[in-house]
Amino acid sequence: MGAHELHPDPARDGGGNSAAPEGIVVGVDGSDHGQCALVWAAREAQRRRRPLHIVTAYSVPIFAASGLDGGYATVDDSVIREGAEAIVRQALEKVSSYDIEVTGSVENGDASGVLLEMSETAELLVFGTRGRGGFVGRLLGSVSSALPAHAKCPTVTIPLVCSDRLGEPTEDRRVRAEQAKAGHQRVENVVVVGVDGSEQARVAVLEAADQAERLGATLRVVCAVPQYSGSLAWVPAPMDRKALFADIQATLDAGMAWLRSHFPNLPAESVLKDGSPVDVLVEESRHVELVVVGTRGRGGFTGMLLGSTSDGVLHHAKGPVMVVPDREDPRLADRARFGPMLDAS
Repeated sequence: MGAHELHPDPARDGGGNSAAPEGIVVGVDGSDHGQCALVWAAREAQRRRRPLHIVTAYSVPIFAASGLDGGYATVDDSVIREGAEAIVRQALEKVSSYDIEVTGSVENGDASGVLLEMSETAELLVFGTRGRGGFVGRLLGSVSSALPAHAKCPTVTIPLVCSDRLGEPTEDRRVRAEQAKAGHQRVENVVVVGVDGSEQARVAVLEAADQAERLGATLRVVCAVPQYSGSLAWVPAPMDRKALFADIQATLDAGMAWLRSHFPNLPAESVLKDGSPVDVLVEESRHVELVVVGTRGRGGFTGMLLGSTSDGVLHHAKGPVMVVPDREDPRLADRARFGPMLDAS
């Protein structure tokens, strides 16, 4: 067993500043969504043999008086903090059986800001798609929309609809109805990554390959090409879609050759699909371990696979989604040696 520790008044170092957590950081708020994120994060920490830090955040609401003697009143901080501490203690107890080092803290401040600051030192941030309201509330929900675009480390969002694959119960009737309709689906030991030929997508591919190796999984590289939309009305002549697919396939094949040079023992496959990138990746998320996308990508004919699409995937995915921020990676330097690349626009 690893160490389990709660810092009821955020962990402090000798200088009075919050200690920066490393390893895996998971946000909890007592909701079913947070419980699913917690279980996934604990399993991931055990896989990576990295410490897990559990955090909840709250801010004290201020109410403006409406009478002639108007002023401002605050709610008692101690009551809210006690509730937040109870949430973290329950989370620590829930993961006590994992062979990992675990710490927990209660932070005073906006949840998005707290987790964004932690992303400076964390290896991975994990959270649910939405959470409970109230004073502790909104740790999840608004956070799951804001953080992936701004975090300094990869983030993983866990939707409640995949609670059954994590062995977690839920009383959410909408989710239970969706699970009953879908029936039991076998989860393939596959990591899917969406690509569009951009540098940001190649960064996501490398992170996805690292994750597939940790899971002992197959990596599936997916490129989806949507139908033309009204935004392309300026194109002077009909495009040869067959030729377009041939060009993209050649680029995809070159990218796979480059990937295999860095991961020679990783089972990997590529798929080129005709369809909306959001629809394709959401469908993949139903039956694979993880879907990986970048924070943004290219516009144009291959369709902004990342960026607006990553947001669409996050909102509709049926399984865990990792969003990888743009960053430097020395393995990108030799990509051009393996064949054609799309213009780096």
